[in-house]
Amino acid sequence: MGIREIVSKPDLLLPGHSACPGCPSALALRMALKALGEKTILVIPASCSSVYQGIYPGESFNVIVYNVAFASAAAVASGIRRALTKKGYKDVNVVVWGGDGGLVDIGMATMSGAAERGEDLIAICYDNEAYMNTGIQRSGATPPGAWTTTTWTGKTEIKKPMPFIMLEHGARYVATTSVGYPVDIYNKVKKAKEIGEGFRYIHILAPDPPGWRFDASLTVELGKLAVETGFWPLWEAEVVNGRIKFRLTPPSNKYLDPANRVPLERFIEKQGRFRVAKEYHLKKLQQQMEFYWQLVRAYLSISEE
Repeated sequence: MGIREIVSKPDLLLPGHSACPGCPSALALRMALKALGEKTILVIPASCSSVYQGIYPGESFNVIVYNVAFASAAAVASGIRRALTKKGYKDVNVVVWGGDGGLVDIGMATMSGAAERGEDLIAICYDNEAYMNTGIQRSGATPPGAWTTTTWTGKTEIKKPMPFIMLEHGARYVATTSVGYPVDIYNKVKKAKEIGEGFRYIHILAPDPPGWRFDASLTVELGKLAVETGFWPLWEAEVVNGRIKFRLTPPSNKYLDPANRVPLERFIEKQGRFRVAKEYHLKKLQQQMEFYWQLVRAYLSISEE
């Protein structure tokens, strides 16, 4: 489906929310809700999305929302899903919507449990690579060399490969996407919805203007550059009868060959958070990228067997 047809669908993220200018979470949520439709319940752990919904008595999310404690989102969603199924409401989408702090770090235990049990829900992480709502502290998703208020000289550890971890849990469907590609977000959320059973996980790279230190007008451009440089490969995988079907999705299918990628400097130079990065940070960042692509190649190989 083209962007015009998608945009013409009803907006369930209404005007009046208080997200920052250029907020990637709001951009991604708008696309996700268009794919999910009004029969959706969002379960949101502590995050920016908890805040920009609107000030009481206003509300800018035109679906049912449960705001829950940081660590509990997937557990709460599991209970809601089971209760709805018991009552016969099988056509309602139960969706965990949270940042990397709430899903990759603090809430990972309940995410792991829900995935291991095969709970019938969709979990979507908008990954802005730090705890942006509480002051830009580093998270497990922060990449090497990035400045945060708790890594003043640049983070030294690589980014936690959360999508691959969920795939290793045997999730029914796992996909990565980026705010630079709104149609891709829509299509992958729609596919997760249409699969309609089991635990499904989507990880959206969400460049954040205040935390990444760039002008708000560049959110979509950086979302694209992350993919074009190979920093963030786009892929999707299904687990069917114990077998993984893994594929790179456009445009990442052409970036399997490093010769086709845009130089990483194009991505880094537009972000103030990398101004503290030293040579060893950049080498670590390259190692992270190679590690992610090594995992991609391994899964492509498994899928071809």
